[in-house]
Amino acid sequence: MIIETIFSTVNPEGHPNFAPMGVIWGEAVMTVRPFTSTTTYHNLAATGVGVANVTDNVLAFVRSALFDAPLAHFPAQNVPGVALEDACCWFELRVARIENDASSRADVHCHVVGRGRQRDFVGFNRGKNAVIEATILATRLQLYTPAEIQSALSHYREIVAKTGGDEEREAMACLEHYVERWFLGSETSTC
Repeated sequence: MIIETIFSTVNPEGHPNFAPMGVIWGEAVMTVRPFTSTTTYHNLAATGVGVANVTDNVLAFVRSALFDAPLAHFPAQNVPGVALEDACCWFELRVARIENDASSRADVHCHVVGRGRQRDFVGFNRGKNAVIEATILATRLQLYTPAEIQSALSHYREIVAKTGGDEEREAMACLEHYVERWFLGSETSTC
């Protein structure tokens, strides 16, 4: 089973990076499948540690996927990494082995060496799910026509309007800002 997380890594100098990442879940071993061109992959290969942060904060998914703004965090306890401040719970991981093949993704198998919990995971309502799906769409804009993108965003916007709260509405506004700037060929600002 794949669980959507905000995956945090640090580079050798200790600077954090956050990225939405589906993690193949396990109690003792988890597998992360980053693209080999990403900061997540390079940091895992260089430092051998990462943290899988479970959160119901969809704005954190949007910000980490589309914008360079750092997310609030604190030091992990069992690895030289960081945990997301708004994580419901987190799992500290140490790389056991990295498998690379001809594909653009690597399988990074990690042992769970620590965990923490701050609060209950409330879950995702339809609005939160719509934001997650819209975020995935926004990371793949080059694969769709403008009409397909606008149609999908309109659908997600309607779901957020009906079932989302302030956080989901703010996240949707950030997504739409990002897509608008992408169509204009402009640099995206932070959100």
